[in-house]
Amino acid sequence: MSNKTTQDFNRQFIVTELPKDKLSTNHFTMQEVEVPEPGPDEILIRTLYLSLDPAARAWMQGRTYRDPVQPGMVMPGFILAEVVASNDPDFVPGELVESHSGWQDYAVLKAGDLYKLPWREPVTHYMSVLGVTGKTAYFGMLDLGQPKPGETVVVSAAAGAVGSVAGQIAKIKGARVVGIAGSEEKCAWLIDELGFDAAVNYKTGAILKAIAAQCPSGIDVYFDNVGGDILEACLFLMNERGRIVCCGALAYYDGVPPTAGPRGIPGLVVTKRLRMEGFIVLDFYDRRRQAEDELATWVAEGRLKVCEDIIEGLENAPQGLVGLLAGQNMGKRIIKVA
Repeated sequence: MSNKTTQDFNRQFIVTELPKDKLSTNHFTMQEVEVPEPGPDEILIRTLYLSLDPAARAWMQGRTYRDPVQPGMVMPGFILAEVVASNDPDFVPGELVESHSGWQDYAVLKAGDLYKLPWREPVTHYMSVLGVTGKTAYFGMLDLGQPKPGETVVVSAAAGAVGSVAGQIAKIKGARVVGIAGSEEKCAWLIDELGFDAAVNYKTGAILKAIAAQCPSGIDVYFDNVGGDILEACLFLMNERGRIVCCGALAYYDGVPPTAGPRGIPGLVVTKRLRMEGFIVLDFYDRRRQAEDELATWVAEGRLKVCEDIIEGLENAPQGLVGLLAGQNMGKRIIKVA
C-alpha cells in the first residue's frame, strides 16, 4: 500500500450550529486533523473538487432523501477525488472516483461508497454536465417533462446549475424555452449564450403577468426548481395535459419559507389533467451511463454549453454556498480543493 499525500493534515468543515434563518459562514468551523489511515478493505481518497448544491441547505432542515445534518458533523457534499492509498484490490492509487464524503481534504471509505470514473478532460465536467447536475436535468426533463417539438417549456432558476442544462435539453428536443431568473444580466445570458427563446426576471414584480407575456400559448412543461409564488404562477398558465417536473424548492431552503403553499392545488391539477411529479436523480442511476454518453455527445457537437463557476480553495466553501443560495452563480458552482 502506498500512502503518499501532499499534506500531513486533513482540513474539515464542521457544522457548528444549524441555521434558524439564513445560512451564514458562522455556521461552519474549519478544523485540522490527521490524515486518516485506511484499514482492511478501505481506500484513502483526496478531494479534488467539491460540488456546491442548494440541496445542502435543505439537508440542514431535517430528513430528506438522506439523514439530516447535525451539529458536529463534517458538512456533507458530493466530491470528485483521487485514490491515494488502497487496501482493496479493485482500487489503485491514481484512479478517479466520486463519493459523498463531504467538505474535507481526505476521507477513508469502503469500495461500495465509491464510483470509478475514467480520466477525461476537463474533469470538472463530472461535477457539472456529466455529474449529478447534468443527470438531474437530463432525467427530469426527458423522463418526466417529455418535451415535444413546438411545445412551450418554462424553467425556473434557469441560470443555475440544473436549470441551465434542463432548458438547453428542451431546446435540443425542439421546444420553445422560457427561462426564469433573478436579474436582467442572467436573463440576457440565457438568451444570448444558451439559446433560450425568452427569459423573465422574477424580481421585477407581477410574476404571473410577466410569464404569461412570454407564454402566449400557455405552458406545456414546467421544470420547477423553486416552488412558492413562481410555481403558483405557472400552475395557472399550464395547458391541459401539461407536465410539472418538481426538481427543487429553493423558495423554502434558506430563511423564512412562504407562509402558504401555491394556490391551485389540487383544483388546477384536476381540471387541467396535469401531471405533477417529483424525483431524485438516484432513481435513474441504473441508466447513468446512457445519460453521460448522450450529454457528452451534445457537448462535443456544440449543442449543449457547459457553464461552470469554479472557486479556488476549500476555505471558500462556506461563502460559496451562502453566495449560491443568494443567487450569485451562473451555471454550476464548484470548489477546487486540490
